[in-house]
Amino acid sequence: IEGWTFQQLRAALMADPTLDGDLDAVSDAELMDGLGMPGMHPEGWFFPDTYFHTRGHDRLRVLERAHARMQTELESAWQRRQGDLPFDTRYEGLILASMIERETGLDGERRKVAGVLVRRLREGMRLQTDPTVIYGMGDAYQGRIRRSDLRRDTPYNTYTRYGLTPTPIAMPGRDALRAAFDPDEGEALYFVSRGDGSHHFSATLDEHNAAVRRYILGER
Repeated sequence: IEGWTFQQLRAALMADPTLDGDLDAVSDAELMDGLGMPGMHPEGWFFPDTYFHTRGHDRLRVLERAHARMQTELESAWQRRQGDLPFDTRYEGLILASMIERETGLDGERRKVAGVLVRRLREGMRLQTDPTVIYGMGDAYQGRIRRSDLRRDTPYNTYTRYGLTPTPIAMPGRDALRAAFDPDEGEALYFVSRGDGSHHFSATLDEHNAAVRRYILGER
């Protein structure tokens, strides 16, 4: 599923009784080494999709197929990229796509979210995305983020650190990948959840603060 972490993918594969093979016996490092990517973190490198198989199919073979698909989809998005992006590699685009995937599930918002994050990178602003904080919290995350969590520095806390996170934070789907390399051309630098799955986008801090008061604090 789009937005799952690699650990969620591992757990889902192990829980499927129609598959065979013990993934628990293979470390992340061994897995990536076997895929020809020694030293790489596995997060984000497996494409979320429906994969058909026969009963007894090996779980490692499913991961190999998902990894090959991600390489294909990533290369396709890279070939369609805009010419003035504030990052230089496919992997950085994959990291950005994972943030986009976790920020919104709406088709019409992915390029808008991408546009905000890309403009923030260009302006030298912190990205300040909650999903990165959650990823950095690991098992300590229990369903809510406190102010202290936003201030607690981790390699994934984009409230305390500038730039992209060191690795992806989830598995991005095709639309999020394409959005990362072809972001919206608008002027928004901020967005806040409306509470219904959609977001309000703002070009100025004053407008954003007003939106926060309305949608988060309940003021009119």
